[in-house]
Amino acid sequence: MNAVKAAVGDALITFVWMFCISALGVATFVIKAAFQIHGEAFSLLVTSSLVFVIVFVFNAIADALGGASFNPTGNAAFYAAGFGDDSLISMAIRFPAQAAGAIGGLLALYEVMPPEYKNMLVGPYLKVDLHTGAIAEGVLTFVISVAVLCIVFKGPRSALVKTLMITICTLGVIIAGNGYTGPSMNPANAFGWAYVNNRHNTWEQFYVYWIFPFIGAIAAGWLFRIVFPPRSPVKAKKA
Repeated sequence: MNAVKAAVGDALITFVWMFCISALGVATFVIKAAFQIHGEAFSLLVTSSLVFVIVFVFNAIADALGGASFNPTGNAAFYAAGFGDDSLISMAIRFPAQAAGAIGGLLALYEVMPPEYKNMLVGPYLKVDLHTGAIAEGVLTFVISVAVLCIVFKGPRSALVKTLMITICTLGVIIAGNGYTGPSMNPANAFGWAYVNNRHNTWEQFYVYWIFPFIGAIAAGWLFRIVFPPRSPVKAKKA
């Protein structure tokens, strides 16, 4: 029952997450047009600010929903690192819910987005050969997973500072991987876009955007667990 409840929360938060994060490019364009300021530096500033606000708000929503998640690799990394209440069964229930939420969020966004902006809605797609893309997606997911684990569990106590650090790391990884796979680093996100573009049942989708990101996330969790092994409970001495 707890797994089903978590899956419902995941579907809801992923729906809203995809609706908001997929409109990021359009929002940046509209803000730039409103202030009539051009240049890559301003675009990056606007996008970074929007990502910071979205991540901060969604972290609060996730906590309110009892630990809801919009990224399957996040669940996998935390599980491999020894954190959270997930099991293999619960994740098997949560991952399809996240994918369904991503599809719903994108379909809803396409319904309400003005026609003149629909061509600006672009998701991750493979820009290199299959194997290079898969390796890139795996490495990028590994890097961001390690960063998130370190920030969340070993970083500063301030939620604002943690969000800022996660935002900077995320944007850095996205810029680094832009010429390879988009990138996604989120199988649910990639599946939503693939479904909208009728590419969801291809080998490329599962190989590049599911298999290797999970390998990267699990490897990150194992590395974190090796570097920062969980503390053994202190046994009380007998009198």
